Amino acid sequence: MRLRNIPRAEGTIQAHRAVIKRPEAQRGCWRQVFGNKHPIHIEIGMGKGRFIMEMAKRHPDINYIGIERYSSVLLRAIEKYDTEEYNELKNVRFVCMDARNVADVFAEDEVDRIYLNFSDPWPKARHAKRRLTSTEFLARYEKILKPGGLLEFKTDNTQLFNFSLDQIKEAGWILQNFTYDLHHHEEMNRDNVMTEYEEKFSAKGNPINKLIAVRQQKTGAVPPADEV
Repeated sequence: MRLRNIPRAEGTIQAHRAVIKRPEAQRGCWRQVFGNKHPIHIEIGMGKGRFIMEMAKRHPDINYIGIERYSSVLLRAIEKYDTEEYNELKNVRFVCMDARNVADVFAEDEVDRIYLNFSDPWPKARHAKRRLTSTEFLARYEKILKPGGLLEFKTDNTQLFNFSLDQIKEAGWILQNFTYDLHHHEEMNRDNVMTEYEEKFSAKGNPINKLIAVRQQKTGAVPPADEV
């Protein structure tokens, strides 16, 4: 269940050095925020932040931005960031915002990779458009993800996973790889970083689903030199 209404959350977030307070002002300028030209990877719905901070720790040549809607959840993430294990990381920032507004915060082709980990399944059919892998959200990601950029999605909810596979196809994305049992898929699990949620549920024997999808090149676009 989501944490809510922690009185000190807003003040702590506003004062924290790793939190971007006006993310829309950085649209098109995120590499200046980090002071380098490294690729930008974002996690939408980062929860308590273990995944994105561990990724940032392992890959110092990539800039990571964690997006979380709920301030009380983001509070837990920045408390984790302030521990000795992560507080020296220079390549991670946090944003408190609704994922529906990503195109207001990132410019066209500004993002190289998007991670979605254990997103809210919104199980009622009338809420399908709210799912982060719906065609509505995929259209938002197309506005910010560079052609050839990747979307990685993990979930323990097989119904949501099947829905996501269908939506990827409907949206015209390319499905690069997928599995219904990540931890027994040698290739896809090789460098897997587990979230807190993933560790908890996989310990109970629950299989984890994962897909990797590629945003197609724009019609008539010429691929970058390093992709030729």
